[in-house]
Amino acid sequence: MKKIEAVIKPFKLDDVKEALIEAGIEGMTISEVKGYGRQAGHSELYRGAEYIVEFIPKVKIEIAVSSDEHLEAAIKAIKEAAYTGKIGDGKIFVSDISRTIRIRTGEEDEEAL
Repeated sequence: MKKIEAVIKPFKLDDVKEALIEAGIEGMTISEVKGYGRQAGHSELYRGAEYIVEFIPKVKIEIAVSSDEHLEAAIKAIKEAAYTGKIGDGKIFVSDISRTIRIRTGEEDEEAL
């Protein structure tokens, strides 16, 4: 089992969600987050005063998959749907899941997904 975490631009969320559904991915968790990478921050003008925006709004998607086939399909869907070609498109992180438990039924691991 693997966990995919993708940090993307907020306006690409609907595109990514639709691509994941088409790829057969059934569930995901979405969080609104802030951060920066190579793009760092930028300055904005508000009521005549300039201020620095250090943390850029992003969306984090978390997905658990049970097979390598689903893993590769999810990664491909995210890469293609989140792509703009501009700095700040985001990142995808993949990590191992050692155990999963469905609270309602007590099912574990692949059955819990």
